[in-house]
Amino acid sequence: MYILGIDTSNYTTSLALIDENKEVIQRKKLLPVKKGEVGLRQSDAVFHHTQQLYALYEDLVKDIDTSQIKAVGVSARPRPVEGSYMPCFTVGINASRVISATLKVPLFSFSHQEGHIAAAILSAECGELFDREFIAFHVSGGTTEAVLAKPTDSGFILEKIAATLDLNAGQAIDRVGVMLGLPFPCGKELEKLALKYDGQVKVKPALKGCDCCLSGLENQCRKMYDNNSSNEKIAFYCLKYIEATLKAMTDKLLDKYGRLPLIYAGGVMSNSIIRKTFEADCKACFAEPEFSCDNAAGTAYLALREYMK
Repeated sequence: MYILGIDTSNYTTSLALIDENKEVIQRKKLLPVKKGEVGLRQSDAVFHHTQQLYALYEDLVKDIDTSQIKAVGVSARPRPVEGSYMPCFTVGINASRVISATLKVPLFSFSHQEGHIAAAILSAECGELFDREFIAFHVSGGTTEAVLAKPTDSGFILEKIAATLDLNAGQAIDRVGVMLGLPFPCGKELEKLALKYDGQVKVKPALKGCDCCLSGLENQCRKMYDNNSSNEKIAFYCLKYIEATLKAMTDKLLDKYGRLPLIYAGGVMSNSIIRKTFEADCKACFAEPEFSCDNAAGTAYLALREYMK
């Protein structure tokens, strides 16, 4: 038995199959972004998802009996709140409707953010979080926020309790990376540069209550670049600034809400430099890298839970 998950986020076309033993098969592909640019228009994202989705689906199911697909799950919107919408998700919605109708199986709809959190729970094998309240950080190119997560019968109620007031962490990483001549999205290459730096840097996070501001990070990295600092040092500074910011936010939230379990999801949290600190200091749950970046595994997992009911 398989459950199919589909996620067409802003920068990744992603499909996944999960079986009753929670074993996952994934296929995903980044949307193409021209060199030197730091994003895509939604119309271009929709076009590229439309071009990529069929080939990924064909490869995913080539060795399985599709009659064993018993349900479909799809990411239908960015967040589980009223008015949350992004055109790129319509590609996945329409594809999931076609597949669901053709196979005559149920279709379950979730938000992209719920999928990220579920993927982290799946990867970290901390399914007990489906039975209790916890704090989840979703840190990516499109989102930098912490939510108070309350499990429901069909996903989560997510209350935003902290967020960036300007740039998202992934945006800052990509802007600094493009400035250094790295390909977009820049996370992996920026990490490689940072790991080559063996010095120290001083960072001072900018917080307002539990919220953060990250535009100063971009400005500081630009100054370092103009003053001929090495690319390795700039990359290291960028990641350590984000790490310190997220740590400060975490400490404030734990003071406010108590020692709730912590989970970190989103592409930025796959960074080894940032992750190392939080695993040591916060004893938090993390998704493995293949489940941290945009993926359909969490959506498939949520759909599996719905189907098994």
